Amino acid sequence: MKDVSQNNEWDLLIKPKRKWLDLNIKELIKYKDLLLLFVRKDIVTIYKQTILGPIWFIVQPLLSTLVFMFVFGNVAKLSPAGLPQDLFYLSGVVCWGLFATSFTQNATTFITNMSIFGKVYFPRIIIPLSKVTASFVNFGIQFLLFLLFLSYHLLTGTTVEVSQTGFLLPLYMLILSGFGLGVGLIFSSLTTKYRDFKFTIEYGTQLLMYLTPVILPLTKVPPKMQLIFKANPVTHVIEAFRFSFIGEKAGAFSVYGLGYAAGMTLVILFIGFIMFNKTEQNFIDTV
Repeated sequence: MKDVSQNNEWDLLIKPKRKWLDLNIKELIKYKDLLLLFVRKDIVTIYKQTILGPIWFIVQPLLSTLVFMFVFGNVAKLSPAGLPQDLFYLSGVVCWGLFATSFTQNATTFITNMSIFGKVYFPRIIIPLSKVTASFVNFGIQFLLFLLFLSYHLLTGTTVEVSQTGFLLPLYMLILSGFGLGVGLIFSSLTTKYRDFKFTIEYGTQLLMYLTPVILPLTKVPPKMQLIFKANPVTHVIEAFRFSFIGEKAGAFSVYGLGYAAGMTLVILFIGFIMFNKTEQNFIDTV
């Protein structure tokens, strides 16, 4: 009897990944509808069955800003003199939120989605990319909130300087989200074998925030800690963001600093993609 299976022309042929850095752009474009579906799911379900609903996108940065203003601005006197405390702290919260969301949402990708990965085929990188895309929406809402505060201070004559470097906002977003994605991919690969990393994600994120100029300007960081702060790529982006939208009293714009941040982001992304693709080949047996 003739084997008809040999004459079949398959619509899709799934092969195991052999290369460490195997990013099929055509395949990602083919699954763009699935990507948008995951993005919509992340945005809609995050505050589902809550009383305030999407208002939490605004409430969270406002509450954080108020706490920072009271503790670090009024009690510890760490905010820059002559600048609105609300703008200073809100800018740090908004920028940090983009990085932190991109990182924490991707740090347990394999563990969180193992039931889906084990049943249905699609490019696994779709999940991390959807998380980052959803974080852009979150950042956009919070950035509009920041612009409302900024507009108020401009109209009331507060000393705020908006620089032409504000057009680099897309670059700031790419560096923050890219660095968060890269670190998230690394952690998601490590957590498949070492579950200890899962418990250090939230604590580590909070600790890292205190090594960035979110709650205090870089000029008030002790000299011995300056090198540690500047080694963090997020530091240079927050400083540049504040310089662009508040003024030089709030932050410093450094081409070399942004270049370092962009370079580190590319390196971390490269390592993250390699580890993610390598883990993807046999993570089902590990998890």
